[in-house]
Amino acid sequence: MERFFLYDDVEDTKTRFVGFTGDSQRYDLAIVQSSRFFGKVLVMDIQYGRAAILGPDDLEEPGYLEHIYNRTEVEAEELRDYLRELLN
Repeated sequence: MERFFLYDDVEDTKTRFVGFTGDSQRYDLAIVQSSRFFGKVLVMDIQYGRAAILGPDDLEEPGYLEHIYNRTEVEAEELRDYLRELLN
């Protein structure tokens, strides 16, 4: 089988590891900043093994964080509050 690469780049990125507790849950995140994401950041939820490329506009989409990170409304709101601070 022959591979057809769309891209294969190496880039220096800035990665931040954050762990915090909310009222209902503990959150362990890896946040990756890269020029590849057009101003957005890659947010990986280490506990749940889920990731998404997010910008401030994505945080305002109803149900988006709940779906992407498989979190309850309360948990997603705690996560959303932190990410608003981070992304603004």
